[in-house]
Amino acid sequence: MSPGFSRAAAARSAAVVSRIGAPWTKIVGWLERRDWDEGTLLMVFALAIGAAAALGVVGFYRLIDLAYELLVTQIGMRLDPVARAFYRPLVTALALWIAWAIVRWARIPDGQTVPDVQLAVAKRGGVVPFRPVLARTLAAVATLAGGGSAGSEGPTAVLGSAIGSAVGRALRFQPRRLKILVGCGAAAGISAAFNAPFAGAFFALEEVLGSFSIGAFSPVVIASVVAAITVRPFLGSHPAFHIPPYGSINPLAIVLLYPLLGVACGLASAFYSRLFFATADVFKRLRPQWIRPLLGGLAVGLLAYFGGSLLTGTGHLAIPIEMFGGIAWYALIGFALAKMLATSLTLGSGGSGGLFTPTLFVGAAFGGGVGVLAQRLLPHFGLHPEAWALVGMAGLISGTVHAPITAIFMVFEMTDDYNLVPPLMIVSVIALATSKAFAEHGLYDGWLARKGEHLAHGADRAIMHRLLVRDVMNAAPVTVTPEATLEELVAASSTSRLTTLPVVDGDQLLYGVITFAELRLALLDRGDLAPILLAADLAEPTEVAVVTDTVQTALAKLNARAADLLPVVQSEARPILLGVLTREDVLAAYERELMHQV
Repeated sequence: MSPGFSRAAAARSAAVVSRIGAPWTKIVGWLERRDWDEGTLLMVFALAIGAAAALGVVGFYRLIDLAYELLVTQIGMRLDPVARAFYRPLVTALALWIAWAIVRWARIPDGQTVPDVQLAVAKRGGVVPFRPVLARTLAAVATLAGGGSAGSEGPTAVLGSAIGSAVGRALRFQPRRLKILVGCGAAAGISAAFNAPFAGAFFALEEVLGSFSIGAFSPVVIASVVAAITVRPFLGSHPAFHIPPYGSINPLAIVLLYPLLGVACGLASAFYSRLFFATADVFKRLRPQWIRPLLGGLAVGLLAYFGGSLLTGTGHLAIPIEMFGGIAWYALIGFALAKMLATSLTLGSGGSGGLFTPTLFVGAAFGGGVGVLAQRLLPHFGLHPEAWALVGMAGLISGTVHAPITAIFMVFEMTDDYNLVPPLMIVSVIALATSKAFAEHGLYDGWLARKGEHLAHGADRAIMHRLLVRDVMNAAPVTVTPEATLEELVAASSTSRLTTLPVVDGDQLLYGVITFAELRLALLDRGDLAPILLAADLAEPTEVAVVTDTVQTALAKLNARAADLLPVVQSEARPILLGVLTREDVLAAYERELMHQV
């Protein structure tokens, strides 16, 4: 790029900013003068983000249609059947190479995926740069239109997140608010893609924000609903997938057979996760880099050809009706395995797109296959493979993405049938537990783990493992002796900001703890016992943290007992009290560590 062109481009950008800047500054100033509470303000912007993200989804789908028309329809219709058989693998290879070239030309780092948005929320204060996301979205258009096995929901969720982040940064919002707007954008993207506002909202809360707090819940729900309403005039109000009739569900099957489906879905999820990352490792070793998407595209194109065009559609969300138990059980299991491989090849070789939709396909085919087999082996149970396919979709999402709540709500929203909820819940929970037992990571957290990032519910687990209790604890808590009377206990509690009093003897050996709830009961029932009740009578044994424990270990102990406070001791063999640890201490230390990293 010539210097003259750079200066001209910079001048044009400055002119645009100057034209937009003044009105935008007035809008910000007007908002600052309003006496709105935080919830109202966030819901107003959630509404705008929901509509903007939905329109972005519509534009994304229109680009896919245009690219599919150019790459597949216009050329493919002019070819004879033999030439068309060779052309489809070639066009998939070309499409994946174009996607790889777009990313390489834009010089963007690996990312712009849902796990990357999770990382932005957990460690970057909700900052999701827009330009890299736009380039990755265009790469996804090429991938999907050319027959790559990927989902359109990933790019839509990330695009929505980038819109939410851009709005929040333009308004100079603090990170806490900015993260919520990112969640609003992700919810809107999923909601618009699947026409499923419930699923969109719970996906953002469960996977992106890792929190169901009241402050985040309302804006996320507003954004998700607005996105679904906005997109319907363009894409229709029907469910994302055609759902076949699936009959009634035998209550005995829910208790006896669906748990087995949950175990099977968990095993399939573990295999899928391992296959996905193993395939990516194979492609990383190939040189030169430009050959990766060509080989991956050719392989995917051949799989699609031999699959009779059932593996890949026209670039949009699609699960063929045959996958819902409409063919032989072994063919359905074969399609599930082929889809796992095709998706792994597409994304591992350099293609761009999401994982959600291919996983739903795998779940439908796998669940339908198991259902057909179960129907054949147990004909008197009145089993319906279509129902097993629907429940299998939730099982695979739960097992691979580790999002059971999203999985349950998504399938329920498609069917609007409460009778399906019990098997959905059972299979999703069992599939999650089984997959975790056989694979260390799922598809989302596995991508992060390979980059050295460890997140859980919106938090960076690496920080929790690195921090020690001695660096976080309160070293000067208010304590009482075993001989303290009720009056002395009340006086001590009035000087403490904590809701638990450690009881220690003269050598600072921990005797136990007294909670305010226990103290209150003693005050109410003291009667004639008041003069003789001592701290030793009220003290209860408690879990302790050793000063050299990690914060993650201490937090697990707090969560296991639902305790407000954890005494910190020198060692469990000799429990000399050195301080106390609360959830507030952990959160404050975590925020300080993040400040140093950003």
